[in-house]
Amino acid sequence: MAKLFDPLVIGILTLKNRIVMPPMANDLADTEGRVTDRLIAHYTRRARVGLVIVEHSYFTPDGKASSNQLGIHDDAMINGLTKLTESIHAKGTPVCIQVNHAGRKARSSICGDQPIGPSAIAAGESYEVPRELEEHEIQRLVRLFGEAAQRARRSGFDAVEIHGAHGFLLNEFASPLSNTRTDGYGGSFENRIRFPLEIVAEVRRTVGSDFPLLYRLGASDGEGRGVTIGESQTFAQRLVRAGISIVDVSGGLIGDAPEGMTAQGYFLPLAEKIKQAVEAPVIGVGGITDPAFADQAIRQGRVDLVAVGRALLADPDWALKAANALGQNPTQA
Repeated sequence: MAKLFDPLVIGILTLKNRIVMPPMANDLADTEGRVTDRLIAHYTRRARVGLVIVEHSYFTPDGKASSNQLGIHDDAMINGLTKLTESIHAKGTPVCIQVNHAGRKARSSICGDQPIGPSAIAAGESYEVPRELEEHEIQRLVRLFGEAAQRARRSGFDAVEIHGAHGFLLNEFASPLSNTRTDGYGGSFENRIRFPLEIVAEVRRTVGSDFPLLYRLGASDGEGRGVTIGESQTFAQRLVRAGISIVDVSGGLIGDAPEGMTAQGYFLPLAEKIKQAVEAPVIGVGGITDPAFADQAIRQGRVDLVAVGRALLADPDWALKAANALGQNPTQA
């Protein structure tokens, strides 16, 4: 029976415990997307976990979500990203970076042009109507995503996470609520997951067969007409077959902190369903703050890893205090 502070080996990746710092945007990069000293300090201070996943980074300017979002869109970013990975590695912790395209949740004032998406459907009243992507543009994004993943490996990251949740571009393609295309990238479930799977295949081709890949899966849109957990179980199986090493389960178009979901571990039921469907480690998340609750989720086999986000933001020493509370050796944190 595994416990929260047991190590976990996933291919070439060795984690000293099952606690994950999930990707949380902090806008500490500069306006060009470069790493700053403040950003390095932010992550290094919280690196006493099993795995750090650095916040979503944009791989092309048209997918930039905020003015100070971290970038991985150009080779000029590699020097700063290398300083970041070296600082986290000095704490004995492996580090992953999440790569993302904001899709229809981008803003022209930030990305420089009309936002793009699978269909001309706005994300909400406060967002612009996006321009529907043409097929040749989709293929360009596949290529650019692969190039960004290669930059991540060159920068010393131990893994890359592909962001397919929270209403961003890949999630938008997967959901029938945001994708009404009539070509090979829309309509059927098979067509709607085509673009994300092409990205996974390209990233796997680019970084090689041994490099760990994560996929943040928007497992449910929160309403019947959207992505369902049954579809996501099938999607997760396809992702693992395509080369995903770890499935990181979160919300779809409902986002990462849906209104009304306040119970600790609110996405764990989704993660359990995904774990039942795949032969790969699964990360569970959702407002987890209590070390005993996190440990129980691992002991009960609900998930393989637990992501602790806002609690780590509030207390960088959360993992160390959790080890003490559970009677574990602090060196495991």
